[in-house]
Amino acid sequence: AIKYYQAALTVRTREDFPKQWADTQNNLAAAYYDRINGSRAENLEQAIEYYQAALTVRTREDFPEDWATTQNNLAIAYYQRINGSRAENLERAIHLYREALTVRTRQALPINHVATLWNLGKLYQEEQQWQNAYDTFAAAINTVELLRGEESTDDNRQKLAEQWNRLYLGMVEVCIALELYGEAVEYAERSKGQNLIELLSVKDLYPQGEIPPQVRQELQSLKDRIYEEDQRLKQAPEKNYDLITQLRQQYATLYPYTPLKFPQIQQLAPASTALVEWYILGDSFCVFLITHNSEPRLLSFPESELDQLIAWGNEYLRNYRNKTSSEWQNSLATKLANLAQILHIDAILQALPQNTQQLILVPHRYLHLFPLHALPVRPETWQYFHPDNQNIPPHPLVLDCFEAGTRYTPSCQLLHKVQEQPQRPFQSLFAVQTPTEDLHDADYGVTDAIKQQFDNPIIINKTQATRANLLAAQQLPDTNCLFFYCHGYFDLESPLDSGLKLADGNLTLSDIIANFDLRNCRLVTLSACETGQTQLDNTDEYIGLPSGFMLAGSQNIIGSLWSVSALATSLLMTKFYTELQTSPNIALALNQSQKWLRNVTVKELQDWLPDSPLENEWQEKLTETLKEWEKFIGASHQPFNSPAYWAAFCAIGKGA
Repeated sequence: AIKYYQAALTVRTREDFPKQWADTQNNLAAAYYDRINGSRAENLEQAIEYYQAALTVRTREDFPEDWATTQNNLAIAYYQRINGSRAENLERAIHLYREALTVRTRQALPINHVATLWNLGKLYQEEQQWQNAYDTFAAAINTVELLRGEESTDDNRQKLAEQWNRLYLGMVEVCIALELYGEAVEYAERSKGQNLIELLSVKDLYPQGEIPPQVRQELQSLKDRIYEEDQRLKQAPEKNYDLITQLRQQYATLYPYTPLKFPQIQQLAPASTALVEWYILGDSFCVFLITHNSEPRLLSFPESELDQLIAWGNEYLRNYRNKTSSEWQNSLATKLANLAQILHIDAILQALPQNTQQLILVPHRYLHLFPLHALPVRPETWQYFHPDNQNIPPHPLVLDCFEAGTRYTPSCQLLHKVQEQPQRPFQSLFAVQTPTEDLHDADYGVTDAIKQQFDNPIIINKTQATRANLLAAQQLPDTNCLFFYCHGYFDLESPLDSGLKLADGNLTLSDIIANFDLRNCRLVTLSACETGQTQLDNTDEYIGLPSGFMLAGSQNIIGSLWSVSALATSLLMTKFYTELQTSPNIALALNQSQKWLRNVTVKELQDWLPDSPLENEWQEKLTETLKEWEKFIGASHQPFNSPAYWAAFCAIGKGA
């Protein structure tokens, strides 16, 4: 590259082509900055020399944007410079960044403004000038969020999130260094699921997500005027940014999304409830412990622990995707024990108030894929929450510790949106039963057992359980409980194509977002494989079937983290809906059902069957199966003790 740039300069001379000469000087400087061969110190000196040469033509008066770009690049080189005084190099870099920002303003060049603020903020952060880093990152984040509002498509907002997610990460790290833990939580939340939260904000403000025509027209008009003014300013010899600043302020005021403040987050954890929020930093991970009446508590873990977590996650996902069923199932308990050690789950739980009865887990990024509720804990941890109870479970888990249940939320912002909604009844059922041929008459009676709890349940099954019939169903807006018993799948490459397999094709996440209205729905139960999985990318967006159903209006979703056993799932769901008859707490009902399935013996299943809501036909079939099990594995055997059978399902959302 260097050779060809230098060859270009034999024609692109300063005398004949000064603009092109300066462009090539700038490019040659960048090549020397990245050069691997030779001395790093000498390469940086060459880069600085070429950048400074470019500035003899790229002046502020003649080429202000090019001048600012080279100032920014020269600042980077000075910050990395090895020769000379370190203190002087730092001061020079800071000065050059500030010079660049006099042209790369928020009004004139907002994206370039953010890029230079990011570079300057990282310099301050690495030099432990924490307050300067905080102020710089805050200005950059405010600009990014302003730009998000102006973007017209979800794709563009997603790209913006991917590009600048690092800003939020850097800000969380800086807030932690300043011991501003409440603000660290706020910024962590501002980076999570912004597209989903903004869509829900519109939905809450305007029923069914329909912005009134007048408001929509005003927003679109402002967006158009901002674009036109931006284009005009690019051509104008004299630039005045007062109008575009005013238009952007009007747009921000009219747009319905506002980030949560920490006191609002605290309100999500009423008495005896605790939020455990993970955040994966650049070279470590941390946990924020949030309770109703105290400042957040921070637990930090070193780089070596993050390395172990990444290695564990990669192996877990690789084994799952390449699994033979028995191999993956048999190793799951051991793997979860290893994860509990890596995450220091005992230390986290014992740092909570002793009177904590309900736990809300807020994972971050790939932690959404793991059953954190099923991690094993030490007996001492269980005893910490049950000081007066000496009947310690033989192998206690996280969900055993909390009397009022353990549930999940993708983010505190999402939980806040869901909890703002009024409580909904639980009187009507709409069920989609065994739509594909391989499942016909193969749900072990769970759907018929569940429908007994509801007056006038609506069931579409077999060949009638089509995508077309479901999308056309007029009863959905009045449904309190939507139940699916079918096949599910998660598409890693294209999460919006993930979905549920119906008789005439797939009901995708895109379909759910575009077409479903679940304004009265308290619970969606996805009794299918992989319905709780989410995308893995460079953002903190939460994209999966649960987010689609939340956007459609449901307050709670039950989804699965892996491919599940049909029989185990049917028993779990039968027990879960039985528990719901006596408990309004969805998370607790699921936890109790999971503990029951984990611990139940063959003999206890035989005793349970006659009193179960399963119809006689299924009781008889299961009785025969249990007799075979009793003969070959024994009456005291716990056939579903492996977490592969009972731990897949998570309660996501309001919890009640």
